[in-house]
Amino acid sequence: MNAAALEKAAPKISFVSLGCPKALVDSERIITRLRAEGYELTKRHDGADVVIVNTCGFLDSAKAESLGAIGDAMAENGRVIVTGCMGAEPDSIREQYPDVLAITGPQQYESVLAAVHQASPPKHDPFLDLVPPQGIKLTPRHYAYLKISEGCNNRCTFCIIPKLRGDLVSRPVSDVLREAEKLVKAGVKELLVVSQDTSAYGIDLKYQENLWQDRQVRTRFFDLSRELGQLGAWVRLHYVYPYPHVDEVIELMAEGHVLPYLDIPFQHASPNVLRAMKRPAHAEKVAGRIARWREICPDLAIRSTFIVGFPGETEEDFQFLLDWMREAKLDRVGCFKYEPVRGAPANDLGNPVPPEIQEARWKRFMAAQQEISRRQLAKKVGKRLPVIIDEAGGPIARGRSRYEAPEIDGTVHVASRRPVRVGDIVSVKIERTDDYDLYGVAV
Repeated sequence: MNAAALEKAAPKISFVSLGCPKALVDSERIITRLRAEGYELTKRHDGADVVIVNTCGFLDSAKAESLGAIGDAMAENGRVIVTGCMGAEPDSIREQYPDVLAITGPQQYESVLAAVHQASPPKHDPFLDLVPPQGIKLTPRHYAYLKISEGCNNRCTFCIIPKLRGDLVSRPVSDVLREAEKLVKAGVKELLVVSQDTSAYGIDLKYQENLWQDRQVRTRFFDLSRELGQLGAWVRLHYVYPYPHVDEVIELMAEGHVLPYLDIPFQHASPNVLRAMKRPAHAEKVAGRIARWREICPDLAIRSTFIVGFPGETEEDFQFLLDWMREAKLDRVGCFKYEPVRGAPANDLGNPVPPEIQEARWKRFMAAQQEISRRQLAKKVGKRLPVIIDEAGGPIARGRSRYEAPEIDGTVHVASRRPVRVGDIVSVKIERTDDYDLYGVAV
């Protein structure tokens, strides 16, 4: 390569994105800005001008993973910028890696860009460095996460998200819909709506109206869901708390505008544990609400996450949770053993549950849910379901129906006589199930 070519070579950025889908959206925004400025992305730390590590700081295990990723980047490259949730507590990073170039907190896009500019100034050629209108995505082309707000107003005792990301800040509804429209025009067939508390969307803005196309639309959970449902893509709702106004959105699901799927982080069912957790909407009779939702939309699928072994959880509390699970019949469930988080109020509750009891309860919980899942999936046998294909190329393709979200739920295994491509939505007759997956034939 001659001197002129070297002079024009774009600086290379290696990027590591850890944590939840909300952090992934942050990574996409940073990468989009960098590509717009002419930076080139590389999958290798070795040879990159700068490495950016977007960290997760929610649990100690996540912090350990983040520190490990920073260590790998330092060893392979040495020019590292750290951002994300763990960046809100920079001392813990500096203690192990004092030579990182910069540390910024979550959502601090401008600070990340400034640090990159200082470490490796951009060499932008507007005739060559073009960025698509929808931005750079880290997900496959056929689905994308759509983040509608930042932060959270809840003060759950096991969580430090408000400390890391602040109180709820909703994006104006016109901005969200404009982004969603660009994604759909670019080929996205499934929009996964995410935030810390999706059903609280717009509360901070007092549900103000914005002009969208030829009409005024309120910055509100129901109104946003209704408008997204008119864009022609699957709309999947995550991190929804069971507030009363969610009932309106269930009607949209029954009418086919929004996928019949809710991701609700219940965390527990025992009133005693929920009070200790300071969970929002814990006073609601949630099992009754779920029953009403299923009356409105009979094929509604509900996924959730739970914590066992929370400080003070008794055997009676845990048994209450198991009984509630059998009554609620949730379709998809994840379970975690309680893990202390530095700075979380739950650390001061006392009455810790011994690790061996946590482990035993976790196994009992998963065994109970496995049986529930098997029965729920069995109801799909014999039905024809639309399935979006995530993996293709062999005799068996893999995808998801309306009842599964990517990476966290089960898979539909699809046998097909005709070729199918990633992103196709095909009709599949379900023939059998196992504990977590469906198996069928394209028809």
